This record gives sequence, C-alpha cells and structure tokens, in this order.
Amino acid sequence: MKGAATHEMKAGVLVLSDKGFVGEREDTSGPALVKYLTEQGVAGSELVVLPDERARIADALVQWADNDRYDLIITCGGTGVSPRDVTPEATRDVIGTELPGFGECMRAASLLKSPHAIVSRAIAGIRGGCLIINLPGSPRAALENLAAVWSAVPHTVAKLQGDQTDCAQG
Repeated sequence: MKGAATHEMKAGVLVLSDKGFVGEREDTSGPALVKYLTEQGVAGSELVVLPDERARIADALVQWADNDRYDLIITCGGTGVSPRDVTPEATRDVIGTELPGFGECMRAASLLKSPHAIVSRAIAGIRGGCLIINLPGSPRAALENLAAVWSAVPHTVAKLQGDQTDCAQG
C-alpha cells in the first residue's frame, strides 16, 4: 500500500441510503469509493448499503470493527441535516475517540468548491484498532472528501495497529 502500514489494509464501505437500500436509487458512491480505495492499494474492500437507521448503522460499525477486524471503515451518506441523517450520531455511539481534524479538513476542502459544505456534520473516530470516517453521500463529494484526508489515513491506521515509528521521522 502506498506509504502506509506494514500489513494490507482491510476496509469496508458502508453506504447509508433509504432509497438505495430498497432499490429505488442506484448507488454510485459506494463503487466509486471502492475503486478509489483499490487505486490506493487497499484490496478487497467490502461494500454494503443500509437504510438511514441509527441502530443498524451502529451495529454494522461494531460488527466490522470488532468481529471482522476492519482497519478502515468508510461511511457514505447521512451526514447532512435531514431528519434521517443520523450517521454522525451512530458513529459517536460506537467510537471511543473522535478525531476532529478529519471533519475539519474535509469541510475546509469542500468549502473551496461549495458553500453547502458548511452543512456537513461528517466526523471520524477510532473504535479499537479501526479508523471510521464519515463521508457525504454524493459520489463527487465523497471522493473529494476522502482525497482531502487520505494522506493521513495510512499513518493513522499504522499507529492504531501499533506502529512505534517516531512521527517526526515520517
């Protein structure tokens, strides 16, 4: 993997979309994110679409982080202000440590392209040895946001996996 951990990163992409879950809308964000991850050297990323339901989202995050031992979980969708947008809340329900710099960086990068970026409530955090990052639902915004923080992802995952290298040497 490009500039990262000593083991292959295992990742999952969780798309949150009521309409996508019931087949009323084709999801293009998830496949675009899996393609991006593959291009970054992350092999075999799982993709699942779930409805915007807080408990189901939290359960999936716990399953992937604790039982399936994912290094990275990307969520896509549910980060706005609509009543069904509950992804940040579900993420906060299961993480132990929030990493506010990820959300700040993504919003700053997005603001250069859209004034609506200020409405994003996307967060990132840690559950055990897993990094969880929330992304917006549109394919363009999801890819732009992930690209904005990607340079920190392999380093963060390596540290979560026990990398003892001095950060100043990187």
